[in-house]
Amino acid sequence: MTLPVAVIGAGPYGLSTAAHLKARAVPTRVFGAPMISWREHMPAGMILKSTPVASSIDAPQPGHTLFDYCQDVGERRFESDWDTIPVETFAGYGMWFQQRLVPALEKERVVSVDRRGPGGGFELKLDSGEQFTARAVVVATGLSGLARLPRELAAAVPAGPSATGPISHSSQHRDLSGFAGKDVVVVGAGQSALESAVLLADAGAASVRIVARRRGAVRFGAAPDGQSPLKPDTPFGRAWSLYAFSYHADGFRRLPAPTREYLVRRVLGPLGAWWLRERFIGRVRVTEGKRIVRARVESGRPVLTLTGDGDGAESVPGLFFTGLPAAASYGPVMRFVCGTEYASPRLARAVAAM
Repeated sequence: MTLPVAVIGAGPYGLSTAAHLKARAVPTRVFGAPMISWREHMPAGMILKSTPVASSIDAPQPGHTLFDYCQDVGERRFESDWDTIPVETFAGYGMWFQQRLVPALEKERVVSVDRRGPGGGFELKLDSGEQFTARAVVVATGLSGLARLPRELAAAVPAGPSATGPISHSSQHRDLSGFAGKDVVVVGAGQSALESAVLLADAGAASVRIVARRRGAVRFGAAPDGQSPLKPDTPFGRAWSLYAFSYHADGFRRLPAPTREYLVRRVLGPLGAWWLRERFIGRVRVTEGKRIVRARVESGRPVLTLTGDGDGAESVPGLFFTGLPAAASYGPVMRFVCGTEYASPRLARAVAAM
């Protein structure tokens, strides 16, 4: 009997990988709630940072792009770099993709993966109690399970962050209306933090402040007409470096580890989208060059103390990581949906050859 391949995660990378494995007739079981992070762990009204051309989930056959979805369901079609895509539209697109290409999705949670031994595959256990053996495992869980608080904030809430508590994580909030009339501090300077701050202001928060460790951390990208036409076009804008990262991820893998770590932090890193600048300036206060050194809760409100600026691994055959966890190996393109075009066909080819 041919053992199946297990794909853990049903977001863009998990669905794309599963579709490519299915096209190669590789027996595959796919686990997870489809597009759960996009549907339930992002604030309503959020907009994708990526352009339409960078927001399609790669499929082994034509007819499954974001444009195809919008055309099929009669929704507004997103084509120009000036078009902004609501998270609700993208979540609907992912569900449509799943129903068409990965209909046998199992909405079960994988609670453990254990290696059976050299060449022996993996033992998986589901929350239903079922156990089975897989010849390979693809982890495509994205940011799920990676949410964390700075230890100084975590120490102030021993029971953990809560959506209704004084300290919470952004992934715990779908509806921000509960912050109306409140003073809110958002820690971070990436697109998620900056857009969350704007959405909090939209929801009626009394005041919103961004706190970032690095000076000059709050920045916004250039609008499409502010980019040089002499540089090559990519899904992320016009730049030679972006062209290399977008289309030559194999080369990125061959760079020294410290170089890869530096580049994946700096290139396409924390940066607000060009369309967010106008909604942000004048509405959100910014404190840069400060980090949280202590936090406590008084009368149900967090009180923060800020201060100024101031490895071994084992390779496991048959265990694959795709999407964000693979960015350190294959570059910053793996942080974006369009990275499925690079990752999924190659991953499916490698698994099929096992």
